Amino acid sequence: MQTTKNKKICILGSGNFGTSLAQHLANLGHKITLWTRSEEILTSINQKNKNPKYLSNISLHPNIKASTELKKSFADIDILLIALPTQSLRSICPQIKDHLKPNIQFVCASKGIELSTHKLPFDIIEETLGSSWKQKAVYLSGPSFAVEVINKTPTAVSIASYDLHSLQQIQQSFHYSRFRVYKNYDPIGLEVAGALKNVVAIAAGACTGLGFGSNSLAALITRGLSEIMRIGVALGAEAKTFLGLGGVGDLFLTCSSQKSRNFQVGYNLAQGESLEIIQKKLGSTAEGVATTKAARDICIKLNIRHAVIKSVYSVLYENCPIAGIANPMFK
Repeated sequence: MQTTKNKKICILGSGNFGTSLAQHLANLGHKITLWTRSEEILTSINQKNKNPKYLSNISLHPNIKASTELKKSFADIDILLIALPTQSLRSICPQIKDHLKPNIQFVCASKGIELSTHKLPFDIIEETLGSSWKQKAVYLSGPSFAVEVINKTPTAVSIASYDLHSLQQIQQSFHYSRFRVYKNYDPIGLEVAGALKNVVAIAAGACTGLGFGSNSLAALITRGLSEIMRIGVALGAEAKTFLGLGGVGDLFLTCSSQKSRNFQVGYNLAQGESLEIIQKKLGSTAEGVATTKAARDICIKLNIRHAVIKSVYSVLYENCPIAGIANPMFK
């Protein structure tokens, strides 16, 4: 596939994933404005080509420039990519609404469920920007650790949208031999999978930290996948989406590696650390912590069996002993 190069792209979010996508896209010939709230990150990227807080050992492409000014960041862009934590979407979207021109391609790479409303990024975009942007937006997810993306480790991701033209344009702009992009037409399924795999990853990290072994981990991942599928289908997703890259692919990756922030949460809880200390040490957002709470509430509302989510919720929010994380596998 031939990549469409020389696009002007604004990325909102200078964390691990935003920075890694900026580097990937800059390497393809695109010009990147990386929006950040941090003056320290702004100065370091523009003067030293380094993000001092995230992936700080990587020299960033000179095509990447940082900005703290939203209006300036949107000047003459072709693509907007949001790589912010889901809990920040509702506050940032109204600020960008007046800068979104109709011809801009819109990509959302946020994963999670909004804690206060139980809404997916898909829904938040509709409520804050309008139904036309929800329909046109492209949602990116899949097994893609930021450190491996930025180091050009072969990676494959899914993008989903209801708009075929938008899918084709983003696929052409993002696709590369070592970063393969596959189309999907089920945004709800892709977003549900991307959010809930983080909850299962906390349980997987705890199982590993407790020394339960590979049998237990395989059982947990399988039970977790079934749970995610039940929830997704109840919310209007297609079951087959959960068998692809954005479903079982992302779930397996996140549940089997120390590189996963959510896995680390569970693992370190099993080592006796407090959640507060773990989150401080991570230095970036583990979406699964907030998502667990929202997912549990959704399951109760829709009367969906949710043994894995319930177990993680009990550990995070009800002071349940960490060994109880294994209970769903054997009920």
